[in-house]
Amino acid sequence: MVLGRTGGAPIPLSEPRPHHSLQAQVRWGEHVVTIGGDAPVRIQSMTNTDTEDAIATAIQVKELAQAGSELVRITVNTNKAAEAVPHIREQLDRMGVHVPLVGDFHFNGHKLLSDFPDCAQALSKYRINPGNVGKGARHDIQFGQMIEAALKWDKPVRIGVNWGSLDQELLARLMDENLQRAQPWDTRQVMYEALISSAIDSAQKAQKLGMAAGQIVLSCKVSSVQDLVAVYRELSRRCNYPLHLGLTEAGMGAKGTVASAAALSLLLQEGIGDTIRVSLTPQPGEARTQEVVVAAEILQALGLRTFVPSVTACPGCGRTTSTTFQELAKQIDDFLRAQMPLWRARYPGVENMKVAVMGCIVNGPGESKHADIGISLPGNGEAPSAPVFIDGEKAMHLKGEDIAQQFHRVVSEYVEKRYGAVAG
Repeated sequence: MVLGRTGGAPIPLSEPRPHHSLQAQVRWGEHVVTIGGDAPVRIQSMTNTDTEDAIATAIQVKELAQAGSELVRITVNTNKAAEAVPHIREQLDRMGVHVPLVGDFHFNGHKLLSDFPDCAQALSKYRINPGNVGKGARHDIQFGQMIEAALKWDKPVRIGVNWGSLDQELLARLMDENLQRAQPWDTRQVMYEALISSAIDSAQKAQKLGMAAGQIVLSCKVSSVQDLVAVYRELSRRCNYPLHLGLTEAGMGAKGTVASAAALSLLLQEGIGDTIRVSLTPQPGEARTQEVVVAAEILQALGLRTFVPSVTACPGCGRTTSTTFQELAKQIDDFLRAQMPLWRARYPGVENMKVAVMGCIVNGPGESKHADIGISLPGNGEAPSAPVFIDGEKAMHLKGEDIAQQFHRVVSEYVEKRYGAVAG
């Protein structure tokens, strides 16, 4: 059965729903990163250096910030790590890197924040895991001490509940209650309730101690895509705190990238989430910054933000037996990313540029015309000539062994002409 058009109504556009939450402000000096409200979805990351090594940690924080991370979390787990935090901050300030630092605290966070005031002051935000702040009567006392430190130093907090370190007393109580139901819930559903209850109850306790609601960010991290979607849909329904998204222990390589992209994209499309982190396990030799690149690509693919010019490239087929277009696509993508630190400051709007690198005559000219600047390389059996399209019009043909270098120059000239005029 084929249904016809109804009343000539246009097909609705697909776009992410707006997110509705309070807004937190994370500060370091004059630098302010807003989270939630009308702010863009922010990118976060975390170092994997030993925090006690202040130089190595500062260098990695700088690399993550340059890659696009707007907040960087560091582990604060020992006395020496707490002692190192002010030195890390000092090194970053000397390098002109003003990205806010988030302290990741667990079992002894209440003591470290109390015993090392310079650490408490140098951090811009505290991450508190309510499952790891003490058991029984000590839980509320030690949690309260961490909130008191946040109030004393005027720092926002992220109350981060994690599937692997859930408050066992809360979970046991909810499991017992579930057994009393006429129709008990699935065990996973009880876990969902425990995650959400732990986060919201902790946030309400923080408010009772004096924290402003807008300065409390919540997260409920799990390692399964469908579990994450279920938990955050319900969490966003029950509260309007800013929410941090992330699939914990996502894995490495394609598995971690795909799982994170699937989970975060589903939620962001529904208007759920104010900050994100892609928790990738780096492959041997891979830079820690890869998780920031993936996070930025997710936001850009959804149309939520733009960071670098997008490169459209065909996957290749029997018509494109030459690897020339693959190599050129990689070279131009690397070239654009390398130029962005300079271009971003010099050429406003350049991150919105669209570039096409196509492999043959079938879709090449059409895709190139739709891009701001595009090149259609010769495919199998085509004449060794590559037409270049600028703003939808054929501008020139490139020939020779150095087509890649020629196209780099054409792109640079285009950026200067189009976006340099905007800057002037």
